[in-house]
Amino acid sequence: MIIREASGQDWPAIYPFFTEIVAAGETYAFPEGMDAEQARPWWMEQAPGRTVVAVDGDTVLGSAKMGPNRPGRGAHIATASFMVDPAHRGRGVGRALGEHVLDWARAQGYHGMQFNAVVETNTAAVRLWQAIGFEILATVPETFEHPTHGRVGLHVMYQRL
Repeated sequence: MIIREASGQDWPAIYPFFTEIVAAGETYAFPEGMDAEQARPWWMEQAPGRTVVAVDGDTVLGSAKMGPNRPGRGAHIATASFMVDPAHRGRGVGRALGEHVLDWARAQGYHGMQFNAVVETNTAAVRLWQAIGFEILATVPETFEHPTHGRVGLHVMYQRL
């Protein structure tokens, strides 16, 4: 597996699993039913942000986007989002992307990384982020409409770099 900068040519490979993950309604509060051009700016970051893909040959396994959490006085803290193609889960793609993003943030001089909205029922992601050094600072209750669990909390997670 190689992690590299995403290009516009990668979007057609990302969009199908982006759509599948958003439609599942379990992890992201992105608008549903977007066509490829409507969805692109939700995932393909512009500078100073960055989007990467994890690939095996020509196959895109997953993707991450990263950048400053807030502009101005909040720009010293990074944030990131991750999607792994459901067909390629269980191969360590999420961990590899998470470690890549942390390495990038350190190299860019960020002071910390904050995840603003990790769905509390996404236990695999919560365990992974805790395993690579994030802590749950708070859980905002009933802030995410989960399709099977109803209203669940969103964790704010943080790691000092």
